[in-house]
Amino acid sequence: MITADQLKEIQERKDALRRYLDIDNKKIEVEEEELRTHVPDFWQDQKAAEKQMKKIKLLHFWIDSCTAVEKAVDEVTLGFDFVKEGVIDEQELDKLYADALDKIEKLELRNMLRHDEDKMDAILKINSGAGGTESQDWASMLMRMYLRWCEKHGYKTAIEHMVDGDEAGIKSVTISITGDFAYGYLKSENGVHRLVRVSPYNAQGKRMTSFASVFVTPLVDDTIEIHLDPARISWDTFRSGGAGGQNVNKVESGVRVRYQYKDPYTGEEEEILVENTETRDQPKNRENALRNLKSILYNKELEHRREEQRKVEDSKKKIEWGSQIRSYVFDDRRVKDHRTGYQTSDVGGVMDGDIDGFIKAYLMEFNED
Repeated sequence: MITADQLKEIQERKDALRRYLDIDNKKIEVEEEELRTHVPDFWQDQKAAEKQMKKIKLLHFWIDSCTAVEKAVDEVTLGFDFVKEGVIDEQELDKLYADALDKIEKLELRNMLRHDEDKMDAILKINSGAGGTESQDWASMLMRMYLRWCEKHGYKTAIEHMVDGDEAGIKSVTISITGDFAYGYLKSENGVHRLVRVSPYNAQGKRMTSFASVFVTPLVDDTIEIHLDPARISWDTFRSGGAGGQNVNKVESGVRVRYQYKDPYTGEEEEILVENTETRDQPKNRENALRNLKSILYNKELEHRREEQRKVEDSKKKIEWGSQIRSYVFDDRRVKDHRTGYQTSDVGGVMDGDIDGFIKAYLMEFNED
């Protein structure tokens, strides 16, 4: 049975959430924003209307979530008295407490995602490292892990492009992930993921180490203006093949866009390459490829804006592209994040998409105000 101190703690956290989220003002704000949708020509400007509806939806999320927390905590408070009176048993009270605590922790975690880009959809790309079949198999295992995580959280996913491995696994995959705050949660996964296991692909049964890199960018929508210089864009088409394209052979529906990017701050130049084989419709694939290109450019601008902050955070072992962020040691039944120190022995659960503990630990330690 929960203690009086535990009850007091969730009551205090409930009250703190209401203050942090400024719920009373949000209720006033949502009424004002909804009034703006009642004007006759509201939907004439589609982009502006969609942006307004997203704003209203987000306000309702905070209000409704806080209401759900308050209701859950109130039920625990009542239950605490009902146990003494014999109306409910201790097991029922503990269940009410666990539900309230879960709601509080989820809302506290969501409240950490305050940047504009946090609430966006995401593009997640996985590349296998050196090491042939073993690394390619590891990349496919990571793909499954993220797909399962998305499934558990109700996110919609689409494989935009995938290159199969030579014998097993994948060399690379690009996945679009659609849902509220997808990028805010998954930004914690940027970096190199290390696997240590007895490889089924090694005839001697040796313990092997493999690497795969994960790169996550916010997925821009039509409400965000990103400038593309047409003179720097070139296109190729190709036949889709493998698991990433079902119309395998006859039509050049796959598209590849190359963009000669020049950093406006440093003057450095690089070629950005984006491929898309998501659909059988070449124009749709071109549209998706351009959207992904814009997402990459948007992410580069975000990186520049935070450059000074990142210099400070480097001293706290902040993630840098190319750094090893997490180790998955199958023999020892251990998955450890090297940035936060968070670890678990539930290797099977992690590979089945249970990575919320790692995400929460990262946001608590590194998320900027």
